[in-house]
Amino acid sequence: MTGHSSPVVVTGIGATTPLGGDVPTSWARLLAGDSGVRELTHPWASELDVRIAGQLAAEPAEVLGANRGRRADRAQQAALVAAREAWRWAGEPAVEPERLVAAVGTGIGGVATVLAQDEIRKTRGQRMMSPYAMPMLLPNGPASAVALEVRARAGTFAPAGACASGAEAMVLGASLIAAGHADVAVVGGTEAPLVPVIVAAFDRLRGLSRRPGDPRDAARPFAADRDGFVVAEGAAMLVLERADHARARGAAVLGVVAGHGVTSDAFHVTTPDSGGQVRAAREALRRAGLSGSDVAHISAHATGTPVGDRVEADAIAEAVGLHAAVTSVKGATGHLLGGSGPLAAVFALLTMRDGVIPATANLACQDPDIKLDVVAGRPRAAVVDAALVQAFGFGGHNVAVALTRA
Repeated sequence: MTGHSSPVVVTGIGATTPLGGDVPTSWARLLAGDSGVRELTHPWASELDVRIAGQLAAEPAEVLGANRGRRADRAQQAALVAAREAWRWAGEPAVEPERLVAAVGTGIGGVATVLAQDEIRKTRGQRMMSPYAMPMLLPNGPASAVALEVRARAGTFAPAGACASGAEAMVLGASLIAAGHADVAVVGGTEAPLVPVIVAAFDRLRGLSRRPGDPRDAARPFAADRDGFVVAEGAAMLVLERADHARARGAAVLGVVAGHGVTSDAFHVTTPDSGGQVRAAREALRRAGLSGSDVAHISAHATGTPVGDRVEADAIAEAVGLHAAVTSVKGATGHLLGGSGPLAAVFALLTMRDGVIPATANLACQDPDIKLDVVAGRPRAAVVDAALVQAFGFGGHNVAVALTRA
């Protein structure tokens, strides 16, 4: 395997989120200050102590069609919707299947399928279970579904790094292209965690917001009164491509994956360590040939937990400085877990394209211990030539990706 000197660029983006069923709708609603967080309407929600979540604005099964929907777990469905949009956005690249990679991360995988099929087994018998239950529940299901969709034969990869899973997939895809293994990669993350046991488990961990009142006010990254995150479902995908390959076919380029850093804390299963985050950010900047002063915008992981946001803010201050305009989109979308890193990257690319940084929702009073320049209230016009996207996961996974203007 030999390396290739051509940069890795982004030629397509796709997403289905609590804000919208595609990228343009999600972006427009984010800039408008809308929220995708609302009260859970599932029949089982009454059993839970926390009944709010970021729920998909568009049903993926309806987009895919009944037959395809029945054969795919909800996480796979969301991944397929986002991947189709990203592939179309990229102009459906003419690439040899043996030079095309799929890498799709998920933190939890097909848990809804596990629960539903086990209930069928218990109440109606094994013979009534779906013959597709196994491929639907496996954690490689979303990656496999996307690979089948675009005919990727250079490898199918399924990182499972908790909430950093999708960002790990981005790094893996970019690395395989840079190493000469592929010309194009469809990468991203997906999650469909809105089932009772997952919501209850996060709440038992004291991770979820219990803020009373309007559900739209619950997710409050960097706010003085934040009390936890809002769990959400959705997916985001990107088409990565060797720059000379994209140029040869006349593709429009959204940005460059200029560098990335991946570290682990080996510190605590749920409590983050700023040292690992600092090392990831610095490595991403080093690989990109950037200094902290070059970074105009950071799309932060910040979920709204009391400890996590402060640790990340300290790491940003140390690795980059206090000058960058920071935002977290999770106040508007909730936390897409494995899909959160790719979604942050999609929005960061649009920030560079449109010259506008989204505001962090629900930030009326910033934590006084957080000294960052967090964009609040309304979007901010800005010229962004370099942005940093961050994603972290339980177990001490840290990923930072440096994006630059094409």
